[in-house]
Amino acid sequence: MMKTPRILPLLALSLLSACVVPTGPVEVTRFNRASEGVPYGNGSFVVEVAGESAADRLLSASPYVAAVTREMQRVGYRNQSGTSDVVAEIRFGATMMRPDRPSPISVGVGGSTGSYGSGIGLGVGINLGGGSAAQLQTTLSVRIIRRSDQLVIWEGTAVQSAKAGSPAAQPGIAASKLAEALFKDFPGVSGETIRVP
Repeated sequence: MMKTPRILPLLALSLLSACVVPTGPVEVTRFNRASEGVPYGNGSFVVEVAGESAADRLLSASPYVAAVTREMQRVGYRNQSGTSDVVAEIRFGATMMRPDRPSPISVGVGGSTGSYGSGIGLGVGINLGGGSAAQLQTTLSVRIIRRSDQLVIWEGTAVQSAKAGSPAAQPGIAASKLAEALFKDFPGVSGETIRVP
């Protein structure tokens, strides 16, 4: 009975340390229509997950939906359920990169659209058997689509690698880091690839 109180402070400390997990740099590429006079950062939005069912959305997509929602609000859009001015369509995926194998192991489902052609979907809690040198490469892509004419007015992709099994490779931490990097200095320079520490 005396051991239980000792466990609680250790658990609280581990949860606190997870909030300040160091993560690697993120490579970001974005495209926009600012040169055509398209305004950014105003109007209402909803976030939709491309190619996933409602059940999948609640499970694997929830960290990505939350992270993109935060960033869309931060840059000036208003979150609105139902009909909105724009739709932020998100896609996400993960690939296990192993130096001892000729090809990566991918986790994901769904199709590919836009300029990036990235595979979509992320399994939760799947052990791919990665060794100590294995890296998990996580990708988040977002397309902002104007609802009135279905025009893609902005799109970007962010990619980060982290040691497999490390806290930085966990979906919640990776989603926040990728979304923050993707929306840094929004809408960004069209066609430019940057590295965000």
